[in-house]
Amino acid sequence: MEKSKQELLVERKKRIADVIALKVPDRVPIWFQDAGFFPAKYAGITSRDAMYDGDKLFAAYKKTFIDFKPDFFFNPGHAIHTPGDALETLDCKQVVLPGQKNLPITQSFQFVEGEYLKGDEYDMFLDDPTWFTISRYLPRVHGALAPLGNLPPITALLLGYYGVPVTAGMVSDEIITAMEKFCQAARSVQAHAGRAAQFIADMEEEGFPLSCGAITLAPFDFIGDTMRGLREILMDMFRRPDKLLAAVDKVTQLTIDLAIGQCQTTGNPGVFIPLHKGSDGFLSDEQFKRFFWPSLKKLLLALIDTGLTPYPFFEGIHDSRLEYYTELPKGKVVGLFDRTDYRKAKEVLGQTMCMSGFMPLSLLQTGTVDDVKAYAKDLIDVVGKDGGFIMAPRGMVDETKPELIKAWFDFTKEYGRYI
Repeated sequence: MEKSKQELLVERKKRIADVIALKVPDRVPIWFQDAGFFPAKYAGITSRDAMYDGDKLFAAYKKTFIDFKPDFFFNPGHAIHTPGDALETLDCKQVVLPGQKNLPITQSFQFVEGEYLKGDEYDMFLDDPTWFTISRYLPRVHGALAPLGNLPPITALLLGYYGVPVTAGMVSDEIITAMEKFCQAARSVQAHAGRAAQFIADMEEEGFPLSCGAITLAPFDFIGDTMRGLREILMDMFRRPDKLLAAVDKVTQLTIDLAIGQCQTTGNPGVFIPLHKGSDGFLSDEQFKRFFWPSLKKLLLALIDTGLTPYPFFEGIHDSRLEYYTELPKGKVVGLFDRTDYRKAKEVLGQTMCMSGFMPLSLLQTGTVDDVKAYAKDLIDVVGKDGGFIMAPRGMVDETKPELIKAWFDFTKEYGRYI
């Protein structure tokens, strides 16, 4: 007798809960992790459609999940967290959208790092992060908000009388226009978030649970990704290490609070944490131990202590970092892995955290069905031994072939049974 959608939902939730707790589930779970723009291609729409038309985006994701039946899913409202029209309204400098600057409409957006915090501005940021964000960061990241750079110091409001603290510099036509565009973009983001919330509810009714209710960044990446850029933050470790460490410490509680707040709003305890600059290829062991790991560990432990489940994505190779991660509580973390040696990861972390990933994207794009099955079999035999493993790709599956994805899903569900 065919199971109902509600029965499948309960079954999938138990399967995921068991595997996270390092118990042996009924079978190896499988998911897309972050499906990215694969649903757009699968449903026959462009990446630009997905970024500019929320109805098309969520319809494409719904079709994909119903057809492939993952055990749980990553919120597409997080995968494409800001709609294209909002980014275009703000003239965002950090993103190149599909269809812009020779980027085909069928490709993913591209993130553009920049030096949005200058090397001589660390003290300004440390003294008042809020004012730095308003008067320096936002005008540099968003062309439409450039007039905010002309705002007088916010302390000028203290000079107001009778609760009407208005200065001429705060009501210029340029600043009013900038704030109108900010509000326009905010309404677009709010509508997008509403669609995402409805999508999550619809998927639950279809029998598919949500994996993560929040996203945050490792504190070092917070500074490196959005403020300093890769080249500059790597140089800061030599030129101004104390300032860098102070900034990392300054934002650590913010990364914690952001995650907790999102989880309280969504009611889901999973927190996705992409790790962009902590891999073997970026930092030496000494640099990782000094600049990256202490604040990341503080973030992870704070989330765990709050009853949340971190999902750090160990992007790149983390072979030399694995021993650090054994310091985390057992059965409380889902580690998403890219190109780390999966045999070594199982040996070192098998009794510490549930592991997800390791499936090469290149194989799902250019391999054969037999190639895919053979690699999946080895992952199940090695990493899936005694539980604690979720089958997943190494990253976004944008360019993969649907027929290979289907073969991979079907094989995992058939071969990956424990009982």
